[in-house]
Amino acid sequence: MAEDYYKTLGVSREASADEIRKAYRKLARENHPDVKPDDKAAAKRFKEIQEAYSVLGSAEKRTQYDRYGHAFQGAPGGGGGQYRHPGGGGQPDLNDIFGEGFDLGDLFGGAFGGGASSARGPRAARPRQARGADARAEITVPFTVAAEGGKHDLRIDRDGKPESISIKVPAGIKEGGTIRLAGQGQPGYSGGPAGDLLITIHIAAHPHFRREGSNLLVDVPVTPSEAVLGAKVEVPTLSEGTLMLTIPPGTSSGKKLRLRGKGVIDPKTKNRGDQFVVVKIVVPEDPTDDHRKLYEELKGLETDPRENLWQ
Repeated sequence: MAEDYYKTLGVSREASADEIRKAYRKLARENHPDVKPDDKAAAKRFKEIQEAYSVLGSAEKRTQYDRYGHAFQGAPGGGGGQYRHPGGGGQPDLNDIFGEGFDLGDLFGGAFGGGASSARGPRAARPRQARGADARAEITVPFTVAAEGGKHDLRIDRDGKPESISIKVPAGIKEGGTIRLAGQGQPGYSGGPAGDLLITIHIAAHPHFRREGSNLLVDVPVTPSEAVLGAKVEVPTLSEGTLMLTIPPGTSSGKKLRLRGKGVIDPKTKNRGDQFVVVKIVVPEDPTDDHRKLYEELKGLETDPRENLWQ
């Protein structure tokens, strides 16, 4: 049984004439022999689309089809058994598919040369230059490279051949940021310029650092005595290696201590953010008898930190 013409065009039976025409033009462009040469399935689909539109594109034939279905061609006024395009001819009108004054050279970058001359005459025989399409790629770079900037190698497939290129990652690039390499995309048509290569950047996690915008955070463990009495401890930075940091006496776990200007470069302002050292008090997992004795003595001196919590 022949497929329902409305289903062929992907529209409802209540679709307006304009909706039917738009659906037809979209499908016809996608399956046109010039777009998909040597594609038998597309050629069959294109013929089905033409047949469906030859009926639904005509108000009179559509009325007959809605009333009698595929048998309408044998009904009074049905028009016989051979379908014809709404324009009146047996072949589709390319202007109807691609729009008035279309140029296949414009539409497909000049790849068809003079093949469109029947539609627009001599002009179609002169393919126009067209810019190549942009290409896209995604890479994951090390945390430090994204923060401080640097080079990163990328392998791409160009015309079926693998190629390695080195890209410069700007300092401070954010997760999901894009690097554009001009002229590294698809080649242009008829001598036109090549497109660009757009690279989306993902950032690998760091074992210690994490980012909040242009600021860096790093957890630094301290002992209970260092937190109570204060101490000087070494902390890592990305830009200057290891630095000494003063832990003030009476520092609680979770306290953030700022190292100004030791964060990530802001790509817009070129200024560095700050680094925050997050204090983490670490207690013995398996305390010795001496530990227990000292902590028992300390327990008698401590005040209850939850005293006013529920008031």
